[in-house]
Amino acid sequence: MQPLLNTKGDIQIDLNQVRIDILHGIQECNDRGLMQTAKWLSELNFALKDHKISSEIPNKAEDDIVTEEKEAYTLAKSLFDCQEFDRAAYFLENCTSPKCVFLLRYSQYMSSEKKRLDNATDTGNENSESTQVLLDLLSFFKANRNSLDGYLLYLEGVVLKKLDLRSQAVTVLQASVAATPTLWSAWVELAGLANEYEALDSLQLPKHWMMYFFAAHAFVELKLSEQALEAYMVLATAGFDKSTYITAQMAIAHHDRRDVDSSLALFRDLYQSDPFRLDNWDVYSHLLYLKEKRMELANLAQKAVSIDKYRVETCCVIGNYYSLRSEHQKAVIYFQRALSLDPQYLSAWILMGHEFIELQNSNAAIQCYRQAIDVNRNDYRAWNGLGQAYEILGLNGYCIYYYSRAAQLKPDDSRMLVSLGEAYEKMDKIPNALKCYYKAHSTGDIEGMALFKLAKSNILFSFMPNSAAAAYTAACQEPANAGSKELPAAQRYLAQYYLRFSLLDHASHYAYKCLEHESTKEAGKNILKTISEKRLAASTSAQPPSLPEDLPEAIKNISASLTQDTPKTPFPSPNVTPDNFSTPMFTRKSSKYKM
Repeated sequence: MQPLLNTKGDIQIDLNQVRIDILHGIQECNDRGLMQTAKWLSELNFALKDHKISSEIPNKAEDDIVTEEKEAYTLAKSLFDCQEFDRAAYFLENCTSPKCVFLLRYSQYMSSEKKRLDNATDTGNENSESTQVLLDLLSFFKANRNSLDGYLLYLEGVVLKKLDLRSQAVTVLQASVAATPTLWSAWVELAGLANEYEALDSLQLPKHWMMYFFAAHAFVELKLSEQALEAYMVLATAGFDKSTYITAQMAIAHHDRRDVDSSLALFRDLYQSDPFRLDNWDVYSHLLYLKEKRMELANLAQKAVSIDKYRVETCCVIGNYYSLRSEHQKAVIYFQRALSLDPQYLSAWILMGHEFIELQNSNAAIQCYRQAIDVNRNDYRAWNGLGQAYEILGLNGYCIYYYSRAAQLKPDDSRMLVSLGEAYEKMDKIPNALKCYYKAHSTGDIEGMALFKLAKSNILFSFMPNSAAAAYTAACQEPANAGSKELPAAQRYLAQYYLRFSLLDHASHYAYKCLEHESTKEAGKNILKTISEKRLAASTSAQPPSLPEDLPEAIKNISASLTQDTPKTPFPSPNVTPDNFSTPMFTRKSSKYKM
């Protein structure tokens, strides 16, 4: 697996063989009722329609079905398509052909899942009978270990995952993709079980073109956006540039790396090329929510309802629309509706947790985030949401744990680090808080708060005015912080700091900046008055002013040079920070993902 994950250049894929594999996989999946995989392969096949196949595809639709069982199989498949799973299983009980055996076991599994969801919706409790069905299926797989094909191995992996036997599920699913490489649903289940970057390297996978799609999908699942974009660009270059799936995944990767404009552009292109494709519209609507595109989001919600109002994506789109209108109770109703359709839908759990936070219902938000973690333990948003919920409740010890997990899963996002630092501050663990703020600044401060927090911590807790001045100076010189609400206080502190060390030019620069804000205008006037008095006293005195004993050596040199030739202009603009005020910078280590 390692050479695949480190792919840097183009890859060579035989598109003729790809189309042959895809067409064969579509036929096999349709025969077994695996409709989602058949749909995915069909979309990929449509993207390659301009590439003609040089050889005929042999028809193997019913080659492995015994003649005496064809009628029973045809009837059972029709019943399965009509979601009459128990009837389908009944007519296949005595069949021995591989397709019939798979359809029998898959019908039993789907029947138990349908009953479990129905009972959970009606009574709010899990159905104990579904667990027994899973155990019976597991006994069948163990008893017929040597006769399982790739499709039955996939079903066994799904059952093991349902029973939370994750390590065994990984082993079985590896065998499944090795036996049937075009079974995309098996790859997806395997990606969901690989909970960190190193776990991907340890997988034993077949050397097949589907590996490239699996690696890119796993990168998206692990929020490794840069690697995911690189992998999908390689696939697009190899001939899959017209694939709507790849376009959607690249848009999701841009969304995860907070590049909202690029993601929106891709989703809009996708909407133009395939306007009835509801897949990933929950992400699309979230982007419109972030950009506050109310009219566009309303049109998207109307379009989704006109296509299929009972899809989970439609419910999420409508929920985001009501959330943008601050109608949080209505948003919760639609997210609950989405979860009644699919209790494993991760986005709905997280978004509903956000809505409960807005409604100040922390306990309900905690339950939603915990359910999201049960669905996918690798999504940092659920861990971060738990940290926020416990922060509202004032349980800072819990905050530290959950924010730490979120920061581990998303090490390049400064927001979790700033929140973690604030939690450490509240528990008077100032050295840990300072480390968090330093790291948040060095990884790229998204909200522009790390330097301000760092300076405040140095002032209030560490009593290190020089370090605070360094942080405030760097924050004031950052163009992105021009409109920050923390900026006036920082400028006032720097004016007072430089005044203390008799650096009047620097002090007057920041004092004039204070005049631009109502909250610091009076302080700026007082500082400028003091500066004028000091300059008048210095001009009438024959002796240069004495410098404080605690003045740093570098500032003494600057002050000495300034007193020798005092500028006559009352408003110098010293934008250059003194040498010993440089903010410590941390070089980022390897971007390789680690828990």
